Amino acid sequence: MTTINQLSNHEDEIVTLNGWIYNSRSSKGLHFLELRDGTGLCQCIVSEQEVSDDVFEAAGTLKQESSLSITGKVIKDDRSVGGYELHATDLKVYQVAENYPITPKEHGVEFLMENRHLWLRSQRQWAAMQVRNTIIFSIHQFFQQEGFIQMDAPVFTGNAAEGTTTLFETDYFDEKAYLTQSGQLYAEAMAMAHGKVYTFGPTFRAEKSKTRRHLTEFWMIEPEMAFYDLKMNMELAEKMLKFIIRSVLEKHESELKILERDTSFLERAVSDPFKQISYTEAVDQLKSKETAEMLDQMKKDRESEKKEINQELKDIKKEHGSAKKWRKAQIDERVKEIHSRIDQIEEDLRNIPVWKESAANFEWGNDFGGSDETILTMQYDTPVMVHRYPAAVKAFYMKRDPEDDKLALALDVLAPEGYGEIIGGSEREDNLDVLLERIKAHDLPEEAFDWYLDLRKYGSVPHSGFGLGLERTVSWICGLTHVRETIPFPRMLGRLRP
Repeated sequence: MTTINQLSNHEDEIVTLNGWIYNSRSSKGLHFLELRDGTGLCQCIVSEQEVSDDVFEAAGTLKQESSLSITGKVIKDDRSVGGYELHATDLKVYQVAENYPITPKEHGVEFLMENRHLWLRSQRQWAAMQVRNTIIFSIHQFFQQEGFIQMDAPVFTGNAAEGTTTLFETDYFDEKAYLTQSGQLYAEAMAMAHGKVYTFGPTFRAEKSKTRRHLTEFWMIEPEMAFYDLKMNMELAEKMLKFIIRSVLEKHESELKILERDTSFLERAVSDPFKQISYTEAVDQLKSKETAEMLDQMKKDRESEKKEINQELKDIKKEHGSAKKWRKAQIDERVKEIHSRIDQIEEDLRNIPVWKESAANFEWGNDFGGSDETILTMQYDTPVMVHRYPAAVKAFYMKRDPEDDKLALALDVLAPEGYGEIIGGSEREDNLDVLLERIKAHDLPEEAFDWYLDLRKYGSVPHSGFGLGLERTVSWICGLTHVRETIPFPRMLGRLRP
């Protein structure tokens, strides 16, 4: 069996492709079938003169998503999608599909989410999932070559890792249990056995939030390293992200084009060092005159762009009525792009006054919210590593800065272009007495952490780790505005199916 991504190896040979109709059109004596097979697209030409009457008739009945096998000769043609086309000699139809509900016309997000099981077949969604797969594979490659071993943390836990307000509680044979918020505490135990480990699994947060950055079920990659301090932790996080981005750029040029991703930011993230600033420096920047001026200019730019593309929308809609079929298809696609961009512009225009007020009134000691991260990262071309946060807003297990007890040796990595946090981590508290004090101060039940406290009794060492949010990373690398498009079947507030 041959796949579309292998056609370059079979030029002028007879092959059989299996797949589904992505698009089709006909002219006198010819059917043009655009086939997708999960690895790419290929135009297949069925000529009345080259196939039997039955085959030609069958080819004319195929609607979008009809399934078939098609046999023919591979011909190089740079004008065709993928650079090759198939001149058919035979085909076998498995099923003529019903009228497909997802059409080239504009669909609302709610409709697409209700049909997520079908929406996954669209080119943009396909491209995003291809990139997601490479990101996952490159993460494993990176850690394995760095001498880490993968270990697994439980999904059912008896204690919180990131605070008790976002726990999913469940009954566990008449005991209270929770769906894991993080594998980190368990990874610490495993690091004391193996030195360097990473976990890769689903995590759950019962946050009643509907922002573009939130899912209730998402995947986390959490390395944990014995004998690592904050500086080493930051170096590892940067090295890992550069490896992931490089892998995507090398493998997915065509997918990033489908996603209309400007890769210049990704290229700079690979070539340039990440910016490192302290929390205090970040607060000063947030409240600065330069930030206010940037937001004012952004408002003017968005208003100007909205005016321009609304005029373009009006012009191409006028053209649509008298346009030829191929041009109508182009116009339909452009209309979708314009509506999507207008939605984003309008969201930005609603947010800019809120962002400006939030930044101006931000007080040292508060944690950064999504809007604060957005504003900060709009001012950089590469990821930003913010370190040494106020200890009061960070988790109980984070070690304090020996030079300033008000600060935790914590780090966040914020993706540029307004995408915000993709990594959070810290050096861990390794002193038993201090950790006991922190557990009490956070009003957490000491008995739930008895096993965790044991790690500070038997060979405690300096150690560090971080968590990478897979979906937020996919969102940034693909240039997607909402994390719901970064996972096959997103789970959000009010979304449990399909």
